[in-house]
Amino acid sequence: MNPQPSGELGRDENVLIIGLGRSGRASVEVLRTRVARVYATDEASPDELADAFADLAAAGVEYVEPARLGDYLERITVAVLSPGIPLTSPLVRRVQAARIPVFSEVEVAYRLCRAPIVAVTGTKGKSTTTALLGALFEAAGKTVRVGGNIGNALIRETAAASPDDWVIAEVSSFQLESIRSFKPRISLILNITPDHLDRYPSMEEYAEAKFRIFANQGAGDTFIGNLDDPIVASANQGQDDGSRIKARELWFASEPHRNTTLYLRNGRQIVYAPPTGDPRPVDILRTSEIALLGAHNIENVMGAILVALAAELPLDAIRAGVRNFRALGHRLEPVAEIDGVQYVDDSKATNPGAVIAAMRSFDRPIVLIAGGKAKGTDFAAMGKVVSSRAKAVVLIGEAADDIAAVVRRAKVEHATSMDDAVLRASNLAEPGDIVLLSPGCASFDMFRSAEHRGELFAGAVRGLGAVAGAR
Repeated sequence: MNPQPSGELGRDENVLIIGLGRSGRASVEVLRTRVARVYATDEASPDELADAFADLAAAGVEYVEPARLGDYLERITVAVLSPGIPLTSPLVRRVQAARIPVFSEVEVAYRLCRAPIVAVTGTKGKSTTTALLGALFEAAGKTVRVGGNIGNALIRETAAASPDDWVIAEVSSFQLESIRSFKPRISLILNITPDHLDRYPSMEEYAEAKFRIFANQGAGDTFIGNLDDPIVASANQGQDDGSRIKARELWFASEPHRNTTLYLRNGRQIVYAPPTGDPRPVDILRTSEIALLGAHNIENVMGAILVALAAELPLDAIRAGVRNFRALGHRLEPVAEIDGVQYVDDSKATNPGAVIAAMRSFDRPIVLIAGGKAKGTDFAAMGKVVSSRAKAVVLIGEAADDIAAVVRRAKVEHATSMDDAVLRASNLAEPGDIVLLSPGCASFDMFRSAEHRGELFAGAVRGLGAVAGAR
């Protein structure tokens, strides 16, 4: 039986990296000088792996063809799993059948880390909140390293972190599935709504993957949750001792409750109720001072503020950091206004809950561009909001018919490309309207990524602007 490592991976380990996306290649880069030997494998085609092969060759790391994996299992002592590879993958099952421990990249990143970690998860809003937290810690004069699902491989950030730094980690349910000892100093769950049900058999299993973020926390750690989200609020229910969360608990909500540490007064003022010391409420800032669009972003800001307070950042730095923070790309990002129509890129909205939140951010008529590759989710709730708030919908991708089936009243058109979708949307829109790209689906049926989808949307909008300017 292969030994199960404890603590940081040792010099005698032979490590197999499974998956050669951004995270897997960063794992190769970091681990190749820290362990005895690194191997790498991926089920993607050779054409798709061309860049990865070049990186492996430069690093002196051997690529293992999936068909030849059995020849290497005797020498491998531990495997590191990239977040895009499910535990049900045939490669992973073969490794587990050989009794080789499989760790997620976030688990290995944690074992390398000497700095305290803030971990953020949720179905929507986690990238915005993670980036905002980085800005708040920087405003407080801290050296901060931001990584994880946000785009920078976490293992690269933790490997370089010193004990005086802070690491802000965006972690997905995929990354949390195979943790063993991962234990953030502060954990935050923003929300849990239907998503990735092509990977999880039920919402209960999806939620349990999210709840693993606090599984190893204890005294001296802090868990922060959104009390307005019924699934997050249920995290402590159904336990024999009444509590599965062993860390200090802090909760935020849209109204004051017995358990809320941060809440809204009259829907306009963010208020902090200190859990210890002077009990008098402290006004943090007004919601009008937040530059981000939408009520869901007020929740994101509240979660970030509560993390910053838990980390004992100064109030002045927190206020300044929130006031100066702007939206990330492809998240309710204004692109242009043409002939009185505002075009907004929300391509990162890859599940129905994100579309619902986006549509509730505007009080103007909306022409929605939606669709893509579905992830086993039910579009019924999204359809109700689209039907009540959109004047028209332009649908693209594999899920177009499924979404069309739940839309009532709003005019529905189908498009064959992003250029076609933007043109159709512009023809449906009138001065004062919003054309909103908020797909509610993954991008991989038509585009390389959500970013690529948003870039093509912005390019098509700029093309409209050029035509309008020439008139």
